[in-house]
Amino acid sequence: MKNQLPFPIFDCKNATATLKTRRLKSNEETKSFMAIAAAIFLSLPPQIRRSPASIAAPFRSTSSLHFDSFRSNFSSLKNPNLRVSASSMSIGTPEKISTTSFLDRRESGFLHFVKYHGLGNDFILVDNRDSTEPRITPEQAVKLCDRNFGIGADGVIFAMPGVNGTDYTMRIFNSDGSEPEMCGNGVRCFARFIAELENLHGKQSFTVHTGAGLIVPEIQEDGKVKVDMGEPILKASDVPTKLPANKDQAAVKADINVDEVTWNVTCVSMGNPHCVTFGNRQSQNLTVDELNLAAIGPKFEHHEMFPARTNTEFVEVFSHEHLKMRVWERGAGATLACGTGACAVVVAAVLEGRAGRSCTVDLAGGPLDIEWKEEDNHVYMTGPAEVVFYGSVAV
Repeated sequence: MKNQLPFPIFDCKNATATLKTRRLKSNEETKSFMAIAAAIFLSLPPQIRRSPASIAAPFRSTSSLHFDSFRSNFSSLKNPNLRVSASSMSIGTPEKISTTSFLDRRESGFLHFVKYHGLGNDFILVDNRDSTEPRITPEQAVKLCDRNFGIGADGVIFAMPGVNGTDYTMRIFNSDGSEPEMCGNGVRCFARFIAELENLHGKQSFTVHTGAGLIVPEIQEDGKVKVDMGEPILKASDVPTKLPANKDQAAVKADINVDEVTWNVTCVSMGNPHCVTFGNRQSQNLTVDELNLAAIGPKFEHHEMFPARTNTEFVEVFSHEHLKMRVWERGAGATLACGTGACAVVVAAVLEGRAGRSCTVDLAGGPLDIEWKEEDNHVYMTGPAEVVFYGSVAV
């Protein structure tokens, strides 16, 4: 039985909206159509959203939905058989969308963006190559990241001009408006975004200046991105943490009291602080899916032992080469993935003797391949980054 569901159809020429019923072919198509409708509706000015409903033009065919005179553009790529083109605003057969031409548009009061995700850790990417100042404020970023009243994302990433000889600079505003030094999943999305902007194909690498220093992403032939994340910082005071060093100036398997439970933690910085735990005195081996991250995560993040706050990774060990983690990110909360966190987890696992230097780390959004090379002491992360959609929003 095919679903008969209400679907909002927009007649933008008359600035009105109404509900039409369309027979959709599958649940996946249903989700894709409703996601596009929601994105378009949220981008409309408030006065249009509040206007009375009226009858819109009917569907011209079962495969095409047309919108006239509409300035905000979205392309949902979750279903490859659906698209909203920047020119005709129609949903139809797959066709190459020019990211560059779309982002070259410079309407006053509108921000053009591309939404990406790295294993579900999602970001709004903004072409900021013409300025060293972000095009929006942290307060605006908070509103855009809101999943009910904005676009919805874990953060906003700006592609900016390079400094000190680097090709580009990457800056990030978290969903709470704070600015982290770096983001592993974010830098993979950044690399794919740059490749689209510069029309690069095949294996490519470039240098990126971040708050954590030099980062070198390399796009692989299969589309995944391998990132040289640099050397981990282990000196406790540099992470930073107030936990006393107990192993070569590092805090390894150190005790910390959180909510009257003593946890064993190892502190690592990948340019941003991480607190990694494999268990506590009550449970030496975690089952991470049973944790209430929303309850315990903030207590780690804001603990007095972390003067700059901290990201926290809870880890389950399957084997010497296979780990599973859940993360509470500083400034973003529980997310589906954290690239720097996965790197910190492997470093901590090696320091505690729980795993080897090359591991697959399972995150809620999928796996990352992490290697801490002994020869250069650098950590390398490999994983995907995917486009979600293109869009414009009034700012």
